[in-house]
This record gives sequence, structure tokens and C-alpha cells, in this order.
Amino acid sequence: MLCRVPRSYQVSRQCLLDAYTVTQCPNCGADLLSQSHTTGQQQILCSLHNEGGIQEGLDILPLLMEEGYLKANPQERKCRAFLEFCREGDVMAVVDMLEPDEDEDEMPIDVLRYQDSLGDMHSGLHAAVQGGSKEVAWLLLLLASRMPYEQFPRDVLQQAEAAGITRRDANNQVDIRSLRDAQGQTAEQLAAQMGSSWEGWVGTGRLAC
Repeated sequence: MLCRVPRSYQVSRQCLLDAYTVTQCPNCGADLLSQSHTTGQQQILCSLHNEGGIQEGLDILPLLMEEGYLKANPQERKCRAFLEFCREGDVMAVVDMLEPDEDEDEMPIDVLRYQDSLGDMHSGLHAAVQGGSKEVAWLLLLLASRMPYEQFPRDVLQQAEAAGITRRDANNQVDIRSLRDAQGQTAEQLAAQMGSSWEGWVGTGRLAC
């Protein structure tokens, strides 16, 4: 089944996410779910019109499921943004995300140890490894592991001190190096699969404990 997005929803992808429910067309109420002939999984195909032209056969079901989940769990929106910044290697954005929001709950989600519940259960350290960002990895290890300070490069500690970044009390917290993704892998095991980009890290205890 191919449902064409009405012209009124051509403004942006967000308009489409806001307008559609997971299984029904907002115009006629028709069931939009179909089954992929290649994977056997459910899908919702559409033709998306935007400033770049027309994109045919776009499966929007993953987007709708993610948006629905985040609407029901708005506190995780920040956490998922945090993972993207870790993956992109944006150190300053990661630091900014650690600052508490003015309207944040008294017991906010620990973004340093958050794991992606929508997909592969990656933590921030997994995301940093996947993105090849050693700078973010050092930052996360400094803040959310029990790795001794003497094992950190001097310049990392100096930069953290200059930025006012200090390790929180980690004695009663889960060491980020022990977190495992949906495949049961630590960040170190993921780094081992990535080859030379993490040479010198695997087997040193930096990414696993």
C-alpha cells in the first residue's frame, strides 16, 4: 500500500510526524500498515514531498514509533540527543547537555549512563566509540568511570580542570565501562570490531572493567 502525503503536509517531516498516527491515515482513516516482501517486517510506505523533490517508497514507521515513544517519555528526548552528540564527537555539546535544566525533575535521568531503549542499547561511551571520538570517550571516562586519574593523559585532566569539569561521586554509581549493548557487548568489544581506529585502547582497561 502506498499512501501519498497530502500537500498540506509538505512543509517538513515534523508536520508528517505530528499529523499521522502509527496505523491510520489522518485523511481517510485507512490502515496504512503493510508487510515488506524482503524482510517480512511491518512498514508504512509513503511518497514524501519536500524542498528536495519527491522521495518515493519512504518507510516512516520507525520514525512514527520513535516519535510516539518520545511523546510518551519526553524525558528521554534529551538523552537521545546526548547520544548523538557523543557519536558526532561534539565535546562542547556533550558538556552543555550535562548541565541540569531549570525545569528538570528532582531525579533526572542520568544521561552519562543512559542506554538507547529504542534500538541497540548503546550508552554514550558506545556512541563515542562508534563515532571514533577519543576526546568524548576521555570525557565520559573521567565523569562516569572509576578509572584512576593517573591513567588519564595530563592534557585531558588540564582541559577538564580549565572547563570546571569534575568527576561526580562514582563509588555508588555504575561504571560506564561495564554497560553492555543489545548484543551484550561492552564499548571495548565494539572498539575491537572497529580495527585500527581504536588501536592502543583495546585491552588497556580504558573501555572495559
